[in-house]
Amino acid sequence: MDQTKQDDDYGYNLFPDRNTAKSKKAFITQSLFTFNHKCQVMLQFAMETSPYAKLLLSAMKSSGCTVYKDRHFSCEDCDGSVSGGFDANSSQIVLCQNNIHQQAHMNRVVTHELIHAFDHCRAHVDWFNNYRHLACSEIRAANLSGDCSFSSEINRFNFGLKNHRQECVRGRALRSILAVRKISHEEAGKIVDEVFDSCFNDTAPFGRIPHTNKDAKFATRHYESRDRYYANV
Repeated sequence: MDQTKQDDDYGYNLFPDRNTAKSKKAFITQSLFTFNHKCQVMLQFAMETSPYAKLLLSAMKSSGCTVYKDRHFSCEDCDGSVSGGFDANSSQIVLCQNNIHQQAHMNRVVTHELIHAFDHCRAHVDWFNNYRHLACSEIRAANLSGDCSFSSEINRFNFGLKNHRQECVRGRALRSILAVRKISHEEAGKIVDEVFDSCFNDTAPFGRIPHTNKDAKFATRHYESRDRYYANV
């Protein structure tokens, strides 16, 4: 279904601080001891040390979409059910400062949302009117961010053998769509299934699914050296 529902709030109810006036007032009253300060510190650490985030930041810069910490990230209070989001209207990543308390969690959220930002930059995603575009980016984000890594699934006490990763990615993409769009579970599932294979196999800019930090570091080195062969021809 490509037609936007008239009463759809696009998930903005999950991010109450998207209200500009409220955000400015909250910003003035924040101190060094608030969730916001901790969020900012963890964000900076993620951008500087996470191989997943570093690769995505480099890829976006190469694509003409340089990411600036103060412009493109916002630490805010959110609904208890979400950890982050990508606001396509402002090209801004929202980090839920009241729900992210561990660095590993921050790294995954930053990576997940940067994949949405990367898709927004390279593919001109129609986030609001085309559910297939939304589903594709959610599939990619779940698959490439570490959301469905073996360690993440073990921590959730989720175990499986055959096609477990695919089922994890499918389930997380489905839940993400249902959180921000007012459509039925059946309809969302059908949309995810329609685009699943092509989007699951789209691993840009990593080249292949990064299962660990070591894989992500290898992908970063490969990406940064991608033009060296042709430069010497």
